Amino acid sequence: MKIPINWDKEGIEMPLKNRNWKKIISVSVLISFIAPILYLVFRIATTTNDILPNSGEMRVRSDYVLMLVQCLLGIIAMAIPSFLSRKFKWEIPNVMYYFYVFFLYAAIFLGEIQNFYYRFKYWDLILHTLSGTMIGFLGFSVIDMLNRENENVNLNAFFVAFFAFCFAMTLGGIWEVYEFASDGILGTNMQKYALESGIELQGRDAISDTMEDIIVDSVGALVASTIGYISIKYKFTFLNKIKIKIGKNQPTKEKMIGGTDETAHLK
Repeated sequence: MKIPINWDKEGIEMPLKNRNWKKIISVSVLISFIAPILYLVFRIATTTNDILPNSGEMRVRSDYVLMLVQCLLGIIAMAIPSFLSRKFKWEIPNVMYYFYVFFLYAAIFLGEIQNFYYRFKYWDLILHTLSGTMIGFLGFSVIDMLNRENENVNLNAFFVAFFAFCFAMTLGGIWEVYEFASDGILGTNMQKYALESGIELQGRDAISDTMEDIIVDSVGALVASTIGYISIKYKFTFLNKIKIKIGKNQPTKEKMIGGTDETAHLK
């Protein structure tokens, strides 16, 4: 049986079975953020911040406010890769893009909308570990881009790995500041200082979520920086597959990280 064909942007015949899965996944995740918005607005308008006895409803207005804010941020976050690609000619590897989209879906739709943060005890910790790892790997691309103009500078492998670790920890800290600000301004419970029933925790228990997030962020960042260090030190090609490139035409002579001529530059 003849396989139906379509045409890509360059006029090359492509089997229909080779669909653009990147676009399909992106649109599906984007829809999961857009679809609940009207419902969330309705619930914000009709729900109080008090849990009514025998109502069976465990969510209050601030919970729906948090969901709405997260969905709106998710929509913006989904547009960032496309914006960077068009505006600054960034080439984001598929593996990093899929990791990024999966994280957004798991954190916003599954975590907030489907209540996985309360239904699964370690859901938040798993996501923070993954985000620390993902941002740690991103740190290798960041230092490569910052050093792009200095072709004769050889950066030490340990320094590059240390930068990636610090980069991930800094963004993790900024995220905790965002959670703290959201809880204070919007009355949400992002830092989980209260139980699902609304009972506020006291003392050490009230800050355990934040500290656990920071700890697992550091674990993820350490994993990424260690893998990156080994890849640079021993000239493995792993980092080449996840490095973000700038511009369609890469320079023929690239600067070196760690003083090697293959993977040290993260090319």
